[in-house]
Amino acid sequence: MASTTTTTAQHIIKQIGGAENISSLTHCATRLRMQLNDQSLVDQEALESDPAVLGVVKQGTTGLQVIMGGGVAEFYQAMLKEPGVRQDGGAKAASTSKDYGGVRGKYSWVDYAFEFLSDTFRPVLWALLGASLIITLLVLADTFGLQDFRAPMDEQPDTYVFMHAMWRSVFYFLPIMVGATAARKLGANEWVGAAIPAALLTPEFLALGAAGDTVTVFGLPMVLNDYSGQVFPPLIAAIGLFWVEKLLKKIIPSAVHMVFVPFFSLLIMIPATAFLLGPFGIGVGNGISNLLTAVNDFSPFILSILIPLLYPFLVPLGLHWPLNAIMIQNISTQGFDIIQGPMGAWNFACFGVVTGVLIVSMKERNKAMRQVSLGGMMAGLLGGISEPSLYGVLLRFRKTYMRLLPGCFVGGVVMGIFNIKAYAFVFTSLLTIPAMDPWLGYVLGIAAAFFTSMFLVIFFDYRGKEEKAEILAQIEAERTAASEAEDARIDAASAPVAGAATAGGVATLTRTEITAPLEGRVLPLSEVPDAAFAGGALGNGVAIDPSGDTVVAPADGKVLTVQKSGHAVGLRLEGGVDLLIHIGIDTVQMGGEGFEVLVEKKQEVTAGTPLIRFDRAAIEAAGYPAITPVLVSNTRKFASVEGHPEAAAGEPIITVTPKEEQA
Repeated sequence: MASTTTTTAQHIIKQIGGAENISSLTHCATRLRMQLNDQSLVDQEALESDPAVLGVVKQGTTGLQVIMGGGVAEFYQAMLKEPGVRQDGGAKAASTSKDYGGVRGKYSWVDYAFEFLSDTFRPVLWALLGASLIITLLVLADTFGLQDFRAPMDEQPDTYVFMHAMWRSVFYFLPIMVGATAARKLGANEWVGAAIPAALLTPEFLALGAAGDTVTVFGLPMVLNDYSGQVFPPLIAAIGLFWVEKLLKKIIPSAVHMVFVPFFSLLIMIPATAFLLGPFGIGVGNGISNLLTAVNDFSPFILSILIPLLYPFLVPLGLHWPLNAIMIQNISTQGFDIIQGPMGAWNFACFGVVTGVLIVSMKERNKAMRQVSLGGMMAGLLGGISEPSLYGVLLRFRKTYMRLLPGCFVGGVVMGIFNIKAYAFVFTSLLTIPAMDPWLGYVLGIAAAFFTSMFLVIFFDYRGKEEKAEILAQIEAERTAASEAEDARIDAASAPVAGAATAGGVATLTRTEITAPLEGRVLPLSEVPDAAFAGGALGNGVAIDPSGDTVVAPADGKVLTVQKSGHAVGLRLEGGVDLLIHIGIDTVQMGGEGFEVLVEKKQEVTAGTPLIRFDRAAIEAAGYPAITPVLVSNTRKFASVEGHPEAAAGEPIITVTPKEEQA
């Protein structure tokens, strides 16, 4: 299994169908985002077998997101270094109309709409978050009585005026950025997409009059609007630009596309936006904002409880982006937002869950979950990023939602009492608390959400009984194996060197040959109806279609682990070979019915010792395949592990060759 950055990158490329299957590749704060030529080539189960991969989300018919957490940029760069991998796939430009089929494409309207919003705002988030932290500094200065944040600019010192300019630049010119990224997403020219809203922000356009005034342009009445900080007008304009460019390219000769397509696009789209699309977009944004404001005015409790309870279900599907657009518009038009405060209850309930998982993992000495939960906690508390927690813990263990939702509810209730408002578009973290008002009420709300979910995890765990038992058994097996490996290393270091050639000093490689642990037909591992086994993610070996009913030790060794359910047993054989015998596929779901365990963990066994007795008829009656993978779980330790399908009775089914330094 891949573990380093490079090997993980190679693992991802392999499981998505190879470099040639990548049409485009990019990344956001936590996810690798790619468009694929053939999505059906993705082996999702094998892809998720790498511990560095926190989750996989398919988008439409060609899109794929691989959740990697805060270190995603390193994996992205590692993938780009692999042969045949390019950002644009080397074959097509990223995010073209051909990839997406235009606005409608192969996707449903709903699916594409949310993907469109996500990929439009994702590149802009960097600037938005930088600006929001500058606002946080100014709000802190206000909190400590240094300077009134909301005072008119002509009443503020030059230093503070300049700092206001630093964050206002992002929000004022936000329509230009959104116009560019939206056009690029659709496959239209991004610079023309930027120029359309830019025209409505120029001094010349502003000189026509104040917002709300009506002027005559081209003999027609035009209602003026303030487009600074608006997001819906450039989004709608970009969609219009896509169709206009598509039409123009059909009627204008290709030899003069570069000149006349942008010329006519600007000539058509700027007036269309100023007269029609821009006011319509402002109306859409104001309508949604006014609806939420009306709900909040009626009862802050309703909004404050509803928002955090909805977010755990919206974020995994990417359906939270419309709310993000409303937050940005609220900040730019009203100076505050009513969504982000309650949203903090969801985020901190999420961070409370992973903190609880961290504490439990430390008690259990569970290194894997300790690393995942620690990364999720730090990314959340300091960066306000929920994806590592969501995909690393919450979506992997169903019980966690029963710990998460009470925290969301309790935090939402507290937020409703104080009617929290946000004065910046921020990722809700410990660093952005000053952006909320009243900040003390917000602190109480996020603390209530955090500790409610954390204590629920600590007291009631985050797994089902079966999941917990299996994980604890695995931890114990790994601990035992590590201890034995260290003992063996010490013994080897203290013992005289044996087996070396007396003259040449060259050690000979001693192969380990493993015979079949049960009767049946030996098959290639690739025929196992489980991607993790078939792809070799759990180790190399073979599969056996059993004709007998008893698993025996193929050689002398020691039982490393044996599942209480009886569906699997692990052995440590001579030469340090760890052999896993897994009877059937998904047979853990049978709860031990049809299985009889004949040995105990740490028991010494000799060749032929019965390990497990099973009932094939019971397995098949329960609806599970009886095919049994037999594999070397520590394959990476050896030079080669070769399976021998179709091996006759008594012949070796697996040959293990050690590395030279092991000889």
